[in-house]
Amino acid sequence: MSETKKYLYPANILLPKENFEKWAVVACDQYTSEPDYWNDVDSIVGNTASALRVTLPEIYLSDNVGKRIENINATMKKYLDGGIFDTFENSMIYVEREISSGKIRHGIVGALDLEAYDWHPGSKSLIRATEQTVIERIPPRVEIRKNAPLELPHILILIDDPDNKILGNLEASKADMKKAYDFDLMKNSGHISGYLIDSDAQDAVNKALSEIISSDGMLFAVGDGNHSLATAKECYTRNPSELSRYALCEIVNIHDDSLVFEPIFRVMFGVSPSDVLSSMEKYFGSCGENSGSKVRCIFGGEEKDVYIPTNGSLTVGALQNFIDSYIKEHAGAEVDYIHGEEVVEILSRKENTIGFIFDGMKKSELFPAIMLDGVLPRKTFSMGHASDKRFYIEARKIK
Repeated sequence: MSETKKYLYPANILLPKENFEKWAVVACDQYTSEPDYWNDVDSIVGNTASALRVTLPEIYLSDNVGKRIENINATMKKYLDGGIFDTFENSMIYVEREISSGKIRHGIVGALDLEAYDWHPGSKSLIRATEQTVIERIPPRVEIRKNAPLELPHILILIDDPDNKILGNLEASKADMKKAYDFDLMKNSGHISGYLIDSDAQDAVNKALSEIISSDGMLFAVGDGNHSLATAKECYTRNPSELSRYALCEIVNIHDDSLVFEPIFRVMFGVSPSDVLSSMEKYFGSCGENSGSKVRCIFGGEEKDVYIPTNGSLTVGALQNFIDSYIKEHAGAEVDYIHGEEVVEILSRKENTIGFIFDGMKKSELFPAIMLDGVLPRKTFSMGHASDKRFYIEARKIK
C-alpha cells in the first residue's frame, strides 16, 4: 500500500507532566498595553514551570530584551534537562477550545513543512500568508527563536472545508481517543481539551486535506501568527535542519461556528480632521453611495460618512492606502489599529484625532481574496477577543 501523502505532519510533541493550568499562557502578542494582565499572570505562575518563562510577551520588547532571551533559552534547557515533559512521538492532537462566546473551537495541532510556505505577495505555495509581512518585524523575532531549543506554537492556520469533514470526523470519534489534557485556562479564558490522533486517523486527515486544495494550489492560510511563521521560515532558511524545517501550528476550519472575523478599525492621531477629510475627497474623487463603500469618519464628537471606491477590493485596503500616503506627507501624523467601535468613538473625541469605522471582511471572502490579491492589507481582521487567542501548551524541539 502506498504511503499517504502528508500535508500536515506528526511531531514529537512535548507536554508538561503536571500543572497545565499554570503552564498554559496566552499568545505573546496579546494585552500589549495592559501590564496588569501580565503582572497577574506572573503572580499566578509563581515558581511553577510555565510557558510564561519560555516565551516573550511583546509588552516586554523594550525591556532588556537581550537578557530576557538569554533567560528564556536557559529556562528551556532547564525544563528539558529537568524532565518536566512527557514526549508523545509522531503525534497530532485534536483540540476543543471553549471561547468567551461559549462556543467550541475545533482544531488539530500538527507540524507544517516550511518548504511549502512562502509569505511573499503573489505566492502560489501550499501555505500562504494572509496579511502583508512587515520585514522590520522579523529580525527581533529571529533573535528570540534562533538559539531556542524549543518552539511553542500560537499560530492558527485556516483551511477551507465547507462540509467540515476533517474536524467533524475527529469530533465524532473523540470518545475512542486517548486524552492528552483537559483543564481550565487561566484568567477566565475558557476550557481546553486535547486528544491524541492515532496514525490511521492522521492518514485520514491528510487524505481529506488533499481533497480541499484550491484550484491554484492553496491549502493553508495563516489566520493568526503571520509574523511568527515568517520568523520560523527565516530561521530555517539561515540554518536548515530536519527539526527546524517544520513549525508546530493549530489547524482550524474557517467555517467553524466559533470563528468570528472582527474588523480592525483605524484611528489617526496628530492630524487636522478637516484636512484629512478634504484629502480623502481629493484622493478618492467623487463617489456616491451606490458606487462606493461607506466609511464612518468620527472626530470631536461629530461624524461624517464618506464613500470610497474599492473596485472590488476590500474597503480596509483602499482606506489603508490613503492613510499610508497621508502619513508619508504629513509629519507627526500617526495611525493605530483598534478593536471595537466604542473604543474608536472614545479615542476620536480627542483633539487632532479622527477615527474610521467600516464594514469588515466576511469569512467567506478570505480564501478568494488571498487567491486574487495575494495578501490582505495589514490588520484587516481579528479572529475573536484577546482571551480567545491560542494559549501556549504544546512544545517541540527545534534543535
